[in-house]
Amino acid sequence: MTELIPAPRSTVAGSGEVRLTRHSRICADTATEGTAHWLCGVLRQSTGLPLREGGHPDGAGGDGIGLRLDPGLGPEEYRLVSDPGGILVEGGDAAGVFWGAQTLRQLLGPDAYRRAPLDRDRVWSVPYLRIEDGPRFRWRGLMLDVARHFTPKEGVLRYLDLMAAHKLNVFHFHLTDDQGWRIEIERHPRLTEIGSWRARTKTGHRASPLWEDKPHGGYYTQDDIREIVAYAAERHIAVVPEIDVPGHSQAAIAAYPELGNTDVIDTTSLSVWDTWGINPNVLAPTDNTLRFYEGVLEEVLRLFPSEFVHIGGDECPKEQWRRSETAQARIRELGLADEDGLQSWFIGHFDAWLSARGRRLIGWDEILEGGLAKGAAVSSWRGYAGGIAAARAGHDVVMCPEQQVYLDHRQAPGPEEPVPIGWVRTLEDVYRFEPVPPELTPEEACHVLGTQANLWTEVMEDHARVDYQAFPRLAAFAEVAWSALPAPAERDFAGFQRRMTAHYRRLDALGVAYRPPTGPLPWQRRPGVVGRPIDGPPPSR
Repeated sequence: MTELIPAPRSTVAGSGEVRLTRHSRICADTATEGTAHWLCGVLRQSTGLPLREGGHPDGAGGDGIGLRLDPGLGPEEYRLVSDPGGILVEGGDAAGVFWGAQTLRQLLGPDAYRRAPLDRDRVWSVPYLRIEDGPRFRWRGLMLDVARHFTPKEGVLRYLDLMAAHKLNVFHFHLTDDQGWRIEIERHPRLTEIGSWRARTKTGHRASPLWEDKPHGGYYTQDDIREIVAYAAERHIAVVPEIDVPGHSQAAIAAYPELGNTDVIDTTSLSVWDTWGINPNVLAPTDNTLRFYEGVLEEVLRLFPSEFVHIGGDECPKEQWRRSETAQARIRELGLADEDGLQSWFIGHFDAWLSARGRRLIGWDEILEGGLAKGAAVSSWRGYAGGIAAARAGHDVVMCPEQQVYLDHRQAPGPEEPVPIGWVRTLEDVYRFEPVPPELTPEEACHVLGTQANLWTEVMEDHARVDYQAFPRLAAFAEVAWSALPAPAERDFAGFQRRMTAHYRRLDALGVAYRPPTGPLPWQRRPGVVGRPIDGPPPSR
């Protein structure tokens, strides 16, 4: 009963249980019909019961489930009561009711996550209890990099379901990078015709001598994107697209060479990049480049209704701009001090462009260099410093420091991890992560929208490897993002581990290839790729 993840704010146990039967109904008011439909769908599959929808929530009966709004609850808050009158889930909004339904699914047991019943004669029950719950942060995010290794649409939908099961509500969709362009742009078809495929791929860390000598690629059609966004919205998840500029852009330059610094290098010889690291080939600061990406973003805005659009803005080498007469002329024309100012101008252009269309720019913390417009927000990845500076300057912040919540980093010391890169971040390390830096005043801390875990996929060549890196650490992260936990040193990690015993069974039912609690098995090691541990950041940002 108490083995819930993330941990609820308060739980009061009763004596007895509600049993679902062949006559059970799920009754919802108008605002919660979406959750009723979702809950009916997943529970019909797993239980085999012919759960019916319809009727007023107050009339669900002693073996039924009622879903309704309660204006006395706050955004995303919910109350779940199981007693002789049945099960009632109330939320401050539709999202709150949905999160309450996710808790209800956990209470039904791990087999409630299966797609077919294991035993049609099984009794399905929920103990009498009362749960009051709500999130600590409004931004509880997961970033998935599909540029380095492509995740087909079904894999993205699966991760949206996994996010929903853990009450995560922002999906940061890293769609473009040097190694691939993954979104169809109708006015620029070569972005996917050329930019979505590379001839070969570095295997493992960039220091590895090994290559996978076969093409890798793929992209999402605009209808795929619409489906992903709609699927996420049904689960109360916002999808934040990332179109990376002005660095991390070789795939786009390979497709349209005029986007690069043509007075410095022969951009027509560039192909989609096949290795990892910081790429020297960056966008040219020309009007043509601005118009090109405005066109890209016009199509992106039609597909993604999210408040925020991520424009990257990180790891932009300046050497080509230093050698480019075109770039130097632009610096003189704008009266800028140097190439850093040129990057700030580039980001500022799209900040103003998005603001004029009712959207907000968000970028990695390098976008702070040179100043930002008031409405722009910052993803603080290089530790806490960028987030602290942004919050003190009045900018909203999403805390995602690489030293804490980059889930591509290794999970144990020594060479036993499949590709032992980055800092060691164990399950306990993630559980003790604190998103709000103590240096911030209460007023400054209000700018911390929340937190996000990042999955960079340079060394994750398939779904199983993504699962292995994400779980179980994503479960710990979800509790940090949702629950009102004490200070890091005071957190009950042993209690979390006990609750994970039940949660591993849920993950098993969902088919998640998580890292075993006892560590990797011998067959999970990859000779030739696994070598000495590589300390420091992963292959690229």
